[in-house]
Amino acid sequence: MAEPQIHFWAPPDLPGLAFDPLLARLLHEEPVARVRLPNGEGHAWLATRYDDVRFVSVDPRFSRQAVMGRQVTRLAPHFIPMDGAVGFADPPDHTRMRRVVASAFTARSMRRLHEHAQQVVDRLLDRMEGKGGPLDLVAHLNRPFPLAMVCALMGVPDEDQSKMAHWSDTIISAAHGREASEQAKAEMSAYFRDLIERRRAEPQEDLAGVLAGALENEVLDRDEAVGLAVLIQIGGAHAVRNNSANMVYALLTRPGHLARLRAEPELLPQAVEELLRYIPHRNAVGLSRIALEDVEVGGVLIPEGDPVYVSYLTANRDPHVFADPEQLDFDRTHNPHVAFGHGPHYCPGATLARMESEILLRSLWDRFPDLRLAVPEEELVWERGALIRGPRELPVQW
Repeated sequence: MAEPQIHFWAPPDLPGLAFDPLLARLLHEEPVARVRLPNGEGHAWLATRYDDVRFVSVDPRFSRQAVMGRQVTRLAPHFIPMDGAVGFADPPDHTRMRRVVASAFTARSMRRLHEHAQQVVDRLLDRMEGKGGPLDLVAHLNRPFPLAMVCALMGVPDEDQSKMAHWSDTIISAAHGREASEQAKAEMSAYFRDLIERRRAEPQEDLAGVLAGALENEVLDRDEAVGLAVLIQIGGAHAVRNNSANMVYALLTRPGHLARLRAEPELLPQAVEELLRYIPHRNAVGLSRIALEDVEVGGVLIPEGDPVYVSYLTANRDPHVFADPEQLDFDRTHNPHVAFGHGPHYCPGATLARMESEILLRSLWDRFPDLRLAVPEEELVWERGALIRGPRELPVQW
């Protein structure tokens, strides 16, 4: 049989919530395909259907650890994992590291963070109200809110938030280049190495304190503790910033959906779930896995040693799982989306991200019921060369 075609995939910088055309085509025409991204070497398999994505995400024959040391084809020129990175660990090491992080997301800590989140949002909205519109909502709310929250979770003091923002932006964007990314990663790692050591001397109830305790008890080594801190800091600030801005944009440009949400505020949690499913929050794909043996996926044989990617974006648009998947439907009650991933690498901060999104959307429109875009939609500027999609600026008035 002839070898399947290799699709060269240089994801375009798409405006708004436009869906990647190659992803859409592969989902419907070639759900297990071979692709080559702009960086790295060779090709990789890409699974796009919901069932195949979930299968690859949980089957132990697909290894994240085996990616280490290989130049797998990828989007970013510099996305080199740190030593001990949980994202590239397999069970049982991954299970051990995840258990440490989970201990920071207890019901008690989430109640504390919920109270803090409302205080932070109210303070930011007070400043907006005092300044008056028009203003950039990303700069005044979507960026500082999740940054403040993940810093509170980690134990990073307020005066260091600007450093965290700079490091995260440099690491997460493909536009800054490998050298700048590696320097930012080294500086952020050194910061958390020092913070965790300080928590060993003076324990506190934050994630840095939890990591210090795990290091003290030899549950984690130093590289693992620092790698976890960097991963959660970057993900907690950057992903929620862009996705919450995408949610606001979606509502501002869909007046019927916004009116429904204003009239039925109890619908907000369900609406957030649908927004999470619908919004294409990233460019291309995340981290790959390596097939440890020949494995059949969706009727296609993946040879041993080949890298495999999954697309959570296309899984969330699979018509076999979601009726009318291209529609944003706040009445969608059965919504088993995989916006936070699936399986062992499911996002550890999903509960916090949901809470932040609900608080931000509810508080924003409670304070500014007449909120609207301050420029025509076609004049909005979107992130370029970014791994996580979103508006660079969101000018609003009320």
